[in-house]
Amino acid sequence: MSTKDYLEKDYYAVLGVPKSATAEEIKKAYRKLARQYHPDANPGDSGNSESTAKFKEVSEAYDVLSDTKRRKEYDEARTLFGSGLGGYAGAGGAPRGGGFPFDFGDLFGGTGQQPGAGDRIGDIFGGLFNRGGAGRTGGTTARARRGQDIESEVTLSFTEAVEGATVSLRLTSSSACTVCSGTGAKAGTTPRVCPTCEGTGAASRNLGNFAFSEPCRDCKGRGLLVDDPCPVCEGSGRGKSTRTIQARIPAGVGDGQRIKLKAKGAPGENGGPAGDLYVQIHVKPHAVFGRSGENLTITVPVTFAEAALGAEIKVPILKGMPVTLRIPEGTPNGRTFRVRGRGVTRKDGTKGDLLATVEVLVPQRLDDKARGALEDFRDATAGGDPRAELIQQARSE
Repeated sequence: MSTKDYLEKDYYAVLGVPKSATAEEIKKAYRKLARQYHPDANPGDSGNSESTAKFKEVSEAYDVLSDTKRRKEYDEARTLFGSGLGGYAGAGGAPRGGGFPFDFGDLFGGTGQQPGAGDRIGDIFGGLFNRGGAGRTGGTTARARRGQDIESEVTLSFTEAVEGATVSLRLTSSSACTVCSGTGAKAGTTPRVCPTCEGTGAASRNLGNFAFSEPCRDCKGRGLLVDDPCPVCEGSGRGKSTRTIQARIPAGVGDGQRIKLKAKGAPGENGGPAGDLYVQIHVKPHAVFGRSGENLTITVPVTFAEAALGAEIKVPILKGMPVTLRIPEGTPNGRTFRVRGRGVTRKDGTKGDLLATVEVLVPQRLDDKARGALEDFRDATAGGDPRAELIQQARSE
């Protein structure tokens, strides 16, 4: 398929189907039209008749839209460049003809388009394409450049990571040289417009039917040449700057996580946008709480009597007064209870849970009264060996 086909022909309209049509709908529409315009169905028509031309057009449309790969390429081309450009004129106003060779620069430079159209497309491509045929005249505005991305790191307390915090970050990044104000030229001198690219920062390379733009090799894309460079930045126009910013770390970040703070990086050049800031998170461990995803974890000691008889116990939470947790009688060691809404803050503002795991404490020392009570308990609960089944299972394997 030629470039002209991509830009001019609406194959969906030819088949009478919407752009969202399925493969089966396209096939059905094609068969209907093919039967209608097939030469065998119009025996009185000559080879150059309207029905024959229509049949060829329908067949061509089906060849493209029935092939998944070709259909995708066709859709992308029409989305990228639009449609209905059949009357578009080339450099100098001459209409395109023949094999429809065209210069991408005409599309992106605004020639022949309504005001502002070329500028909008040029913004999307960031100056990738330029006018390949004719040289630029007039202004020599330097190209806007996006600032560099910066990486930093911060160490948070466990509580700050769970609930979010505002921290101070000291950043070192590239910025305009303070001595030459970003010109790159020594005091008392000024840079000159690059004669190769005429200040655009880009040079055109002819690739047959296309004119492709690339950064100018002489000025390295700046559009300016410095004959007497600034002794501080050595002509680059850039220097190192240090600044301190207040950054908001969102709630729920984890140890080792890397977050992105948009437009907090190095400032851009010539009105370009700032870069982004990437912050590596380190979280200090907590003496009491742990973390499992969006839930907090805690190990709560209980006595043998509390586990055996049941009890209501106090359990600490990360911030605030302790909550009451009811332990049912016969609770085994290591059982975990869930306290709703006392965990890590999620992105939507809701919270995870607190997972409390009980640990039955065994007394290290017993006085005579306690020992006698336990001996009485042992005698009262004497029965079969609790390990008998375990031993039997081990032997059967």
